[in-house]
Amino acid sequence: MALDISTPPAAVAPSAPTAQPPRTSSARSRGAKRLLRRIPVWIIVAALMVVVLYPQVWMVLGSFKTQSEFLSNPALSLPETWRFDNYVTALTNGNVGRNYLNSVLVTIPSVILIVFLGVAAGYALEVMIWKGQRGTLLYILAGIMVPGQMILVPLFILYFRAGITNSLLPLIITYTVMGLPLTTFLMASYFRAVPREIFEAATMDGSSPLRNFFAIGVPMMRNAILTIGLVQFFSVWNDLLIALTFTTRPDLATIQVGLLSLSDEYGSTQYGPLFAAVSINIVVLLIVFLALNKKIMAGMAGGAVKG
Repeated sequence: MALDISTPPAAVAPSAPTAQPPRTSSARSRGAKRLLRRIPVWIIVAALMVVVLYPQVWMVLGSFKTQSEFLSNPALSLPETWRFDNYVTALTNGNVGRNYLNSVLVTIPSVILIVFLGVAAGYALEVMIWKGQRGTLLYILAGIMVPGQMILVPLFILYFRAGITNSLLPLIITYTVMGLPLTTFLMASYFRAVPREIFEAATMDGSSPLRNFFAIGVPMMRNAILTIGLVQFFSVWNDLLIALTFTTRPDLATIQVGLLSLSDEYGSTQYGPLFAAVSINIVVLLIVFLALNKKIMAGMAGGAVKG
């Protein structure tokens, strides 16, 4: 019997992992070009941040300084002593606390009325079908083209004859009427982007127009309502002209009118209390805006998408 004396095949050693090819010079050049293209954007963003933050820092630092420090030291110098006397003076002698309360009592009812009536009007003009629908929308939009300064004197005479000038009611009525045209126009645009078949299907299932409004329209417009509400909130809160026109007593002054009177108290401007009052006003608004920033962006984007 023949013997097989052939050599067994040698075990194949596992191949070593191939080394990654070194990064080519073209890839490095592309990365360098991308970096160079971003540098101008970073410079612009940094410049915008300086422009925005410089007044805020100057204002906050000035709110802790005395009158002599504010006039003699550099603008961005730190206070020699961090004292809160200016804030106490603004809240007590400057009556900023009462002014804040008046602004809250005026702003909240005005914004609620503007948003509710504007959303209801936008729903009626875009979802419901009735005679004179387009003409009514054009009539409401005409209110946007009327300057508010033209109607202040007639409104003041009307409020005076009605006997409501010694209250905050004229401010609430004026803000509501002046904010409704723009709110109605924006809400009509938002409702126009919603497929009409949704409301038609709900109507075929037996839902009434009022139920469609509260059960379908309002939930779908949640981000839009929040966005418009914040826009109107800042508009009413920061208003000076209307509040100054219809404010007949110092105890009815809003925060903006209060700041105006604080800037010239006793014949000279007390910069410390003035900057403290302005800091309180701006910081509160800034916190509200940053807390709801994502909702604002979602509401603005929602109105730009069809369907």
